[in-house]
Amino acid sequence: MTPAEIRDEILDILDDISPDEDLGDLKDDVPFRDQLELDSMDFLDIVMELRKRHRVQIPEEEYGNLASMESTVTYLEPKMRDIVKS
Repeated sequence: MTPAEIRDEILDILDDISPDEDLGDLKDDVPFRDQLELDSMDFLDIVMELRKRHRVQIPEEEYGNLASMESTVTYLEPKMRDIVKS
């Protein structure tokens, strides 16, 4: 997947988790928690959706890499490089 495809996938997951949030104004460099009403369970849902949809394993000690859209895409790019978007 390309960085743009990964970003779209994260937006899709966020929309599933928080359908009432306006994701159109999401800033890539600002932590999700500063922009969205996400609690720790929502954050775990993001990790679980990535695992379920793409078999991407994210160790708990690396969850901090998923703080913002920018850091999430950067972190996931090498893990998702060989995944073909269907």
